[in-house]
Amino acid sequence: MTQQILVFIYGSLLPGHSNHYIVSSYVQCYKPGQIAGRMVDCGAYPAAVRDSAARQCNSIIRGQWITVDRQGLAAMDALEEFYGIEEQNDYHRIWVFDSVNRSVSGWVYVWDTSRGFPAIADAYWPDFFARKITDAL
Repeated sequence: MTQQILVFIYGSLLPGHSNHYIVSSYVQCYKPGQIAGRMVDCGAYPAAVRDSAARQCNSIIRGQWITVDRQGLAAMDALEEFYGIEEQNDYHRIWVFDSVNRSVSGWVYVWDTSRGFPAIADAYWPDFFARKITDAL
C-alpha cells in the first residue's frame, strides 16, 4: 500500500497554475483549507512566510490540501529545492495544521523571511495573480 501524504499547496501548484503539472499525476484527493501565514509576491509565484508580521495580523493563506504518495512529495521537493533538514534549501518543508479544521495537518513549503519581496494582502494567490495579470495588460 502506498503511503498517503498531505501537503498544503497555495500558489503555482494549484490546479490551473503553471506548476500544477508537476503534481497532477500524483494527487489522490483535493480538499480546500487554510493555514496561518502570509504570502509574498515573487513574480510568477508566491512564497508563504510564517513570521512575526503574519502572527501579529493573524494572517491566513487559503489553498488546497492534496494527498500524494512519496513520489509526489519528491517531485515537489525538487521543484521547491528542498534537500532535507539542515541543508541549504530554497524553501523549507514544515508541518502545519489547518487553521479551521485542526484535525487536518501536513507539509507546506515556506520561507523563514520575506527576502525583501512585497507582501500580498490577499489570502488566496489565484485572486491576486488574476488581478496582477489583468493590470499588466
